[in-house]
Amino acid sequence: MIAKFEVKNFKNFNDWFSFDLTDTKQYTFKPECVNNGIVSKALVYGPNGVGKSNLGFAMLDITMHLKDRPPISKSYDNYLPIGSEENLAEFKYHFVFGEDEVTYEYGKSNWDELIYESLAINSQVVLQYDRRGEGRIATIELKGAESLKKDMGDSQISLITYVRNSSILDENKQNELFRKFLKQVDGILFFRSLKDYSSIGVQPAYKTLNEYLTWEGNVDNLQDFLAQAGIDCKLEIVENDDKPQLMFVSNGKKVPFAHIASTGTASLCIFYFWLKQLESNPNISFIFIDEFDAFYHHDLSKLVVNSLNKLPAQIVLTTHNTSIMSNDILRPDCYFLMGQERIGSLANRTPKELRSAHNIEKMYRAGAFNG
Repeated sequence: MIAKFEVKNFKNFNDWFSFDLTDTKQYTFKPECVNNGIVSKALVYGPNGVGKSNLGFAMLDITMHLKDRPPISKSYDNYLPIGSEENLAEFKYHFVFGEDEVTYEYGKSNWDELIYESLAINSQVVLQYDRRGEGRIATIELKGAESLKKDMGDSQISLITYVRNSSILDENKQNELFRKFLKQVDGILFFRSLKDYSSIGVQPAYKTLNEYLTWEGNVDNLQDFLAQAGIDCKLEIVENDDKPQLMFVSNGKKVPFAHIASTGTASLCIFYFWLKQLESNPNISFIFIDEFDAFYHHDLSKLVVNSLNKLPAQIVLTTHNTSIMSNDILRPDCYFLMGQERIGSLANRTPKELRSAHNIEKMYRAGAFNG
């Protein structure tokens, strides 16, 4: 799991910005929201323009060079802060696997220009390379990879990827943790449920909801999901110019669902599409969903969060909806307030000892967490 993430000089993060998911409390309610002392389900609040979306883009940056994929989002075009005198964005990921820790840090001048990187397993540096020096000799300390060429020259490939693709590592604890780190990165995903089907990180098995419904025949399941959200309708998939199309059916007439669905309903269908991907892929380890409940009624937002809470993956959601700020859904150390310079949980933004009976939304509106 990701225990802590730090970023500097990326987009609006001029100075070091730390997102600590280990600063938890000993609450006895909602224990499923915390795993081994690390928040596994988090909701992030903050005013417009504070950088909630950029936090997601920062956390997904690791997939650009370790998975060798160009960004499909234009949000990576303006990589460094506007007006910054520094030409290096820096990132630090702290992963925890049981009692063991893997720390990966690196610096980039752009999304595709990796300058330095370092991987430490239980505080021991096992892989390290810095392109700023003249020697450009890599440190490779993993058993089974010692014979690899260490003079990287002008190569732009990540040292992590180089070792992964070019060696057969021995079977030992250190290498096993290295493999767990790679699996964690492979399972990272970012998407926005109100936008479209584009994502960063894990690629979906299906390109669109229509494609998923056609291949799996799950139109009835979508109907049931929409019914749970209070939307009763009859749906059907038809072939239109050799392409599947979701249709709304009423009194024998069929209308393209996209033509009549409200913005909220369309957003909900996209969320359903992603939910099916998440449920069918046990390898997804971390999910960041930005603006997950835009255009949703508060009851629908609760339905979505409760659906996500059933997934084993670590999940971070951004929202402005305070109606789901409730101890019946998550717990105070899983709700985070984000400002320009810091982010902290409700539990750590007040000296008051919070209990399950507290109305934390009411406390939030009264300014109890402004400290």
